[in-house]
Amino acid sequence: MSSLDELQALLGEPARQQSTPDDWNEVEQHVGSPLPSDFKAFLNAYRSGVISGELVVFHSRGSSPLLERMRKTHQAFTERRDRALDGGDSEHVPYPFHPEAGGLISWGYDHSGDEHFFLPCDPDPERWKIVTIVHEEGCETFDGPFSSFTLAFVQRLLNVDQYHGIEPQALEFLEPEDLEELAAAGEIGPVRPSFEPF
Repeated sequence: MSSLDELQALLGEPARQQSTPDDWNEVEQHVGSPLPSDFKAFLNAYRSGVISGELVVFHSRGSSPLLERMRKTHQAFTERRDRALDGGDSEHVPYPFHPEAGGLISWGYDHSGDEHFFLPCDPDPERWKIVTIVHEEGCETFDGPFSSFTLAFVQRLLNVDQYHGIEPQALEFLEPEDLEELAAAGEIGPVRPSFEPF
């Protein structure tokens, strides 16, 4: 079973969407390359939305088109990187951003404040890596495709401790009923795999 199949099994069947190959033409012309096929297949099936209440992804069409967000993100991060380079600090933003040659290509973000990009490190987009710019902590590189990254992201949220989301010091002040209530509301503990379109 492919990582895309595993991801869909966790998230549930998508609502059947009408997609055409032309949906990606404008984005791919802007990028100057096809995008990874598993990324397009996932977005064609699910469209724009939030995975497991945390990871936000964008289709090329819809209320929040990918290209519009991509342009804004690339500009903002290029300006941020330029300021860092001027200050002698390139550690936190070691890569350029599209349209610079080899620049990172934005595809989404998460509610923790991290931004996610494709690293076009190979002429074949199926070999691109994922780079996450971790909120004020630098970069992390995932050596695999979008579907494997997203599957690992969903599984990590699913496999957290039952008290995840509460400061350890606060546990001693909460009654078991309070913890049960927080867990039932989805505010602590493992995050059930889901997809919420927008």
